[in-house]
Amino acid sequence: MAIGEAPFDVGKAVAVLRARLTGGVVRLGDRDYDAARSIWNGMTERRPALIARVRDAADVIACVNFAREADLPLSIRGGGHNVAGTALCDGGLTIDMSGRRAVRVDPARSIAQVEAGATWGDVDAGMRRFGLVVPSGIVSKTGVAGLTMGGGFGWTSRKFGFSADNLASFDIVTADGRLCHASAIEHPDLFWAVRGGGGNFGVVTSFEFDAHRLEPSLLCGMVVYPLEQIRAVAGRFREVCAEAPDDLCCLLILRHAPAAPYLPAQVHGRPIAAIAACWVGDPVAGAHAMQPLKTIGQPLADTIQLKPFVEHQTMLDASQPFGRRYYWKSHFCRQISDGLVDALAAHSEQLPSAHSSVLLMQLGGRPGRLDPGTNAVGLREAPFVLNIQAAWEQPGDDALNLEWARAFWRSVVPFSTGGVYVNFMTEDESEARLRAAYSEPSYARLRQIKTRWDPGNLFHGAQNIVPMQATR
Repeated sequence: MAIGEAPFDVGKAVAVLRARLTGGVVRLGDRDYDAARSIWNGMTERRPALIARVRDAADVIACVNFAREADLPLSIRGGGHNVAGTALCDGGLTIDMSGRRAVRVDPARSIAQVEAGATWGDVDAGMRRFGLVVPSGIVSKTGVAGLTMGGGFGWTSRKFGFSADNLASFDIVTADGRLCHASAIEHPDLFWAVRGGGGNFGVVTSFEFDAHRLEPSLLCGMVVYPLEQIRAVAGRFREVCAEAPDDLCCLLILRHAPAAPYLPAQVHGRPIAAIAACWVGDPVAGAHAMQPLKTIGQPLADTIQLKPFVEHQTMLDASQPFGRRYYWKSHFCRQISDGLVDALAAHSEQLPSAHSSVLLMQLGGRPGRLDPGTNAVGLREAPFVLNIQAAWEQPGDDALNLEWARAFWRSVVPFSTGGVYVNFMTEDESEARLRAAYSEPSYARLRQIKTRWDPGNLFHGAQNIVPMQATR
């Protein structure tokens, strides 16, 4: 039941939970409640009755036991950046990990230990001093926990693998209130499942990642053209990706031009087609590989140069602020066909909001060569992922923006693999769509492991893999 339904005594529940925790508890109606429940996607309307600001693993254990004993909805907030708003639940308990953001680096072993409330910006800041990197996403405010447990890819993934591929071990509180350490040796089934299967199996309290040597400055940036040149830009993007070594990762971006200093004032607010790129290797070789991106007519801007990698990592942060309204639709794509380019052109010319964008990211490289059974990450062989990102400010514009994203998505179905990246799924996706995020053998194995570790489906707030004979 949710708090507020008889015979649940909310006052007594708060007293009991506060007595068990070293961290604080915020309840519905408290002065700081709205700030405590604030997450990235402003469309999320869920209102937990209690938000526990945990300080350590013992607090997490207390919260898990409390929610299980009281039969309460339970959610876990890490970075709070998931588009489906899974950090919050209605009428139940949210475990807020956002105060636990420590990053400890062991440069001698190339290991990073990361608390579960950290963002990738926290990790990058800790790693750069040692010339190390852990593969992450492309927005630095994204939470480590959610991105990693769903797979996690970004600028360095073609060279070094997905975030989940580089997860060496983790500590997790399971549904029965146990704190377990999982690795390839300890609880290997849980270790396999959490790396790609999301938050279905417990509350991860800390991660240990393998890190890789990386120069502090890399050749990276973006080349920008008018949207009218999208077919030429997409064609060149296709050509460069086809020949790209693992050192190169490219991203096609379609959007309205921001009021950025590197763009001429006369193009601010106008539709653009840009290719962002990052070279993880020798800059001289990178300059040669990236040169074709710069010669599609006269670019509006070219920011590709040797720069701090952490600067490139924050390039898209400003376009995705907390509190805006977001809705995504996504596909994996096998190739950039002419039909796909036609669909991209048609719908990008009709962006309903100045904040919306379309991202087509190059995948492949090392992740595609790993054994698909390495972990639960789904469909790692896909060479491209398309993410249609509707973003707007006012609730009154919901219908317009939702329909644009859905119509766009439907038009691209013929050019997709049929699969989807689990971290890009919104809350209205079906079970069939969730199954499409994994191979059938992997999904069946995930359900078996879910049944072993969480038979009562306590952890059902994220993209839920339902146990056999589930009670929820």
